[in-house]
Amino acid sequence: MQQQARGNAIGVIGLGAMGMGIATSMLEVGLPVIGCDVSERAREAFVAHGGRSVATPDELAAECDVVVLVVINAEQVEMVLFGERGLAGELAPGSLIMQCATVAPSYAVALGERLNAMNLEMLDAPISGGATKARTGELSVMSSGSDAAYAKGQAALDAMAAKVYRLGDSPGAGSSVKLVNQHLAGVHIAAAAEAMALGMRMGIDPDTLYEVITHSAGNSWMFENRVPHILKADYTPLSAVDIFVKDLNIVHQTGRELSLAMPVAASALQQFTAASGAGFGREDDAAVIKVYQRLSAFELPAANDIQGESSQ
Repeated sequence: MQQQARGNAIGVIGLGAMGMGIATSMLEVGLPVIGCDVSERAREAFVAHGGRSVATPDELAAECDVVVLVVINAEQVEMVLFGERGLAGELAPGSLIMQCATVAPSYAVALGERLNAMNLEMLDAPISGGATKARTGELSVMSSGSDAAYAKGQAALDAMAAKVYRLGDSPGAGSSVKLVNQHLAGVHIAAAAEAMALGMRMGIDPDTLYEVITHSAGNSWMFENRVPHILKADYTPLSAVDIFVKDLNIVHQTGRELSLAMPVAASALQQFTAASGAGFGREDDAAVIKVYQRLSAFELPAANDIQGESSQ
């Protein structure tokens, strides 16, 4: 049974790299924020930033009328909303779920309909920009939803985003545009890895190659951002290989739903799947280059040759 909310705090579920950045950026502009994560360490880290935290989603219902979901996939969305200790059935009517995970557009549409039937608003609001921009409140949000959903979520959006794209008046459009972004991002990372493998296999110094390409027409944002991870031999997972296994699978699934062949995305998916299968799934997505290294005779930069910190 739904309860009447006793406050207007904002809940953030998922205090990973992106969620922690979003929650702390909201704190810094003075919003009342309560974080939620299964990890005690994550909860303690948020408290150290000056926030409050709870261990289960349903604990947010008494104080929050806006809840931002920054979880990994649709399965986790289901769990935090409708599973044991789930949130959706406990929120007051008119409360807002801002769903930021990358999910299939068809799932976003169905979720919006389910929440609407419970007298809850949903903003389909996938995000882009990485952990650094999450921390500074400069994300891009690809969003769709009703006017009421936008009005309810305006303070949260102002705190977390530099740009909010309003793409439609119901859930689905935001996730559709995010899927196009993830198609390109995954393909660009795989292409950057393959190009660097080609250069190193030909004996070109990788630092020189990076310098030339970033000042040439072949450059891309992903090449410029991810190749330094390779050069520094730092595969700390700012965005993991397995994220693109998931996201490119969603691209592939959506293509099948639309009878649209996407051979370039399929090729990139195979490379990320191979990297995951080789044991690199939890490493940074730049680790897809290790698939090429295993198949050919070239050396990757070694950690003990590196100075400086990993690129964000």
